[in-house]
Order: sequence, then structure tokens, then C-alpha cells
Amino acid sequence: MSIVVAKRYADALFQLANEQKQAETIQKELKTVHEVFASHPKWATMLNHPGVSKDEKVNMIDKVLQKTNQHVVNLIKLLVERNRIDSIQDTIAHYHYLYNEANGIAHATVYSVRSLTDEESKQLELSFKKQLNKKSLTIENVVDPSIIGGMKIKVGNTIYDGSISGKLNRLKNNLVSVSK
Repeated sequence: MSIVVAKRYADALFQLANEQKQAETIQKELKTVHEVFASHPKWATMLNHPGVSKDEKVNMIDKVLQKTNQHVVNLIKLLVERNRIDSIQDTIAHYHYLYNEANGIAHATVYSVRSLTDEESKQLELSFKKQLNKKSLTIENVVDPSIIGGMKIKVGNTIYDGSISGKLNRLKNNLVSVSK
């Protein structure tokens, strides 16, 4: 299934969640559903299997997700009924994107040679939160020795590269273009 269709499901769920003031609750429950599907791929395979009737699939969803928000359960049932359960992860990802945008939340991945201290993470958060005009910024630190020094920060589709390896690559590209 295309990403476009997954976005339509997420848009509809997000609109419904906002109307009923349940956006945050559904956000949290979708994180749990994401973890369940990621850690139990056989469950997604079973929900997609043509040999299992749709009634059996729906009964299993009701049993496994009995304490889950009804809108989330209905989304999963709808995806199963329309043979689109393979798009659940894309749908969840787009819902998270919509929720974060609506609430001024951004996520940054910071690549560094060593783990950042709490103080360094806090300083980066304050700096980028202000620069991006966001209320909140979560930082995920990835240790990557290949950057040699400095750091590379990815926020959405934008990369801020202050790493030594990045600077060396830019210098190399400049030298190559000058010599041509």
C-alpha cells in the first residue's frame, strides 16, 4: 500500500482524535501498538494471512487489544478488513508526525563520537528548540565514531553537519571542483 493511503487513515484518525480531545491518549496507545507490531512480526503476518478468516482476525484484535482505545482498535480492524494491515506502521508514523506538528514537538537525532552528557543534551535542546520555534525537542544520541569529531544533527529532513568528517568531505569536494 502506498504512503498516501496510510496518510489518509492517519489524517482521519487525527481529526477524530482532536474532535474528541483524545489526541494525546491515542498518540500514547499508537506507540504501544507500534511496539507490539515491531516486536511480534508474526502477529502482523497472521492478520494479513488469507487463510485466516476476517472474523477470526477481528476476534483476535478484540481479545488482544481489549484495554486499548476504541478508535485505535477500529483503525486496526479497518486495516484488516481492507487487507491493508501492512500499512499500520506508516499510518502510526504519520499520526505521530501530525501530533508532533500540532503540539510544537520536534525530534532530533544527534550523531557524535561519544555519548552526550545530560548538560550537552540540555544545551542542544534549548538551542534547537529556539531555532526551530518548537515547544519541545526530544534528542536521541547515536554514537558514530566515523564522524571523527564534532557532531551531526538530523531534525526532520534537515541535517546540520558540524562533524570533522563532514568538513573534510566538503573540503575534498571544493578541491576537486577547483581542479576541474
